[in-house]
Amino acid sequence: MTTDSISSAGAPVPVIAIDGPTASGKGTVAHRVAKALGWAVLDSGALYRLTALAALNRGLAAEDEAGVAGVARGLDARFEGRHIYLEGVEVGEAIRQERVGNFASRIAAYPAVRQALLERQRAFRVPPGLVADGRDMGTVVFPDAALKVFLVADVEARAERRCKQLIEKGISAKLSDLLRDMRERDARDTQRSAAPLVPAADAHVLDSSNLTIEQTVQAVLDFWKVSVPGGGS
Repeated sequence: MTTDSISSAGAPVPVIAIDGPTASGKGTVAHRVAKALGWAVLDSGALYRLTALAALNRGLAAEDEAGVAGVARGLDARFEGRHIYLEGVEVGEAIRQERVGNFASRIAAYPAVRQALLERQRAFRVPPGLVADGRDMGTVVFPDAALKVFLVADVEARAERRCKQLIEKGISAKLSDLLRDMRERDARDTQRSAAPLVPAADAHVLDSSNLTIEQTVQAVLDFWKVSVPGGGS
């Protein structure tokens, strides 16, 4: 554990880990919870998407584990608020493309890629606290997280959300294609041998299928207040 991950009181910097499948809303929820608490936020999926985009830019195939792992180790990326930069270029929109997301889902199964990004993710743990979203935040990256939430939603609801998001951004989208891709990504994420997508044993499983973002955020904040001493402060 680095000095950055220790608070001034000598205790570990608290982490709220929010995991879940594609389009479960975990990214938006994590940002809003972090804002409510005044904490830092980690979008771990963005690191895998950045690695995917960098690999695609280099013409690498998703099957090239060694090559992609090398890209991950040397990833030239930085986060500035909501802005995300790859090799000095703003790529916040580019990494949300479906082709990048599908590539990221495939390379995320590689242990060498996951190991290359592990310490980079843990470096986000700085005072006063961190809200981290991903697929293995509570099981692998921050197993000592003070609160672990596993967001779920039925695949049809998630596909509809993603379709709406893409159309609002002016990107053409077909619900049936998104539904198929999402089911394939869910299967890859849950069945991979390295850090599969599963809730931690001590995670709160929260079904957001019929909840608004505001209701989901409030539920996470309520978990924090109830389960952690001083969580309401």
